[in-house]
This record gives sequence, C-alpha cells and structure tokens, in this order.
Amino acid sequence: MEPTTLLQVNNISVVYSDVIQVLKGVSLSVEKNRIISLLGSNGAGKSTTLKAISGLLKPENGKVTDGSVLYDGDNIQNSSPEEITRKGIIQVLEGREPFKYLTIEENLKVGTATRWMKPYKKDLEMVYNYFPALVQRRKSLAGYCSGGELQMLVMGRALMAHPKLLLLDEPSLGLAPLVVKEIFRIIQRINKEQGTTIVLVEQNANMALQIAHYGYVMENGKIVMEGAAVDLRENPDVKEFYLGVSAGGAIRSYTDIKSYRRRKRWL
Repeated sequence: MEPTTLLQVNNISVVYSDVIQVLKGVSLSVEKNRIISLLGSNGAGKSTTLKAISGLLKPENGKVTDGSVLYDGDNIQNSSPEEITRKGIIQVLEGREPFKYLTIEENLKVGTATRWMKPYKKDLEMVYNYFPALVQRRKSLAGYCSGGELQMLVMGRALMAHPKLLLLDEPSLGLAPLVVKEIFRIIQRINKEQGTTIVLVEQNANMALQIAHYGYVMENGKIVMEGAAVDLRENPDVKEFYLGVSAGGAIRSYTDIKSYRRRKRWL
C-alpha cells in the first residue's frame, strides 16, 4: 500500500452460509484522514462491505472468499472482530442499538473496553463537547433516548475507543432533517479535529457527498462508479438516480425516477 493509504480492499467476494454471494469483486481504497462515502440503494452490499472490513461477517455466518483486506499494511480479512477492533477499526452499526438498561454515561464508558484501565475522563469531555445534547441526559437510561440522541450516543461510544478508522452505517436513517444536518456537521468536525479516517455508508447521497472527499457507488454487490465527491455531485447519473435531479436540473418525482432505473448505464 502507498504510505497515505490506511485501508485497501482488493477485489473481495463475500458469501453468506456458503451459498449466498453478496459482494462480487469489490475494490476500494481509503486514504488517511479522509472521509470516504459509499453510496447505493438498499441491498447494494454497502453494509456487507463494512462488515467485511470490521470482521462482523463471522457472527452472521459470512466470510470473505476471495480477495484481500489490507489495513495499515496488515492482511485482516476474516480476522475476529476483537482483533480488528484492537487495531483501531470501529464500526457504528445501523440501528443504533445501545445497552438500554445502562445510562448514557455508562454506555459511553463501554467504548473504553479495548483500552482497559486507561483514564477516560478527558474522553468523556471530548464526547460531550461534540454532543452537548447528551450532557443533561447522561444519567438517564439509554432506552429512553430519542433517535437523534441514540445516534449521538453510539457515535460517542465509538469515539471513546480512539478509532483510527471509523465505519458509520446509515447515521441519518430515520432522523429529522435538522438532526441529520447536525450529525453530518459533527462527523466533519471529528474528521478535521481528531484526524479520524471515516468510511460513511449512506443513502442520503446529497449530505454524504457534501462532507466526503471521495466516493464510491455500489449496485448489486459491485462498485459501479467512483471519483472525488465534488465530481460525483456533478455527475449526471448520480444526480438523476441518487439526488433526484434530471439532466435539465429539475427535481424529479419519485415515480419518474423509479421508471428510469432500467436505464442505468452500469446495469
């Protein structure tokens, strides 16, 4: 790998239960201190790609059958989630599952499990600085949090582990537009201020491409397009199929977009 490359996914295929092939030769490169966006529709293979990196395929009876995943020069494909986590790769799963019967602060402390017996007070201060909404609720049970608070909580818990590579899976899912803007603003701050490399899986292509440095588009388990985020925002295919904007610049209706899916040049 080049010195600036933190993660290199080389032509990987992923199979579940030795039968179901989900990824079909996926390759991507993640440079240090960058935000990389992975876009695509439901079922494209975005979450599976993240799990192939983080080792979370194993609990779901999945595995990388071909290709390689190189992290900081080490081959990590099919390694255990515990081993990968200790290397500094932390995934925030879709769904925002907290420990419901622990308080917000107790949930955050769980994020220090890979740094056992090390001081964490400064880390708590850092998390509360990024997510001030959690400060007043820190003694409340996590099970009573709103969707936005839960997203802040699981991201804060990940930050407590001092990730070198942070994998975020659908952080905007089900959140109000104002909350989504705040979450993406914080993601951008974390990247700039902590130097954390971030891979962002997101269906909200507009928001993702506004903060990302580079992007990949997935369809049917394959990478079908890639490029600098600024270029993808102006790409006519991305505009039509992921931003809902026609070639003339008009906002298209959902019905019209669905009717043109068969015309995607990469299918």
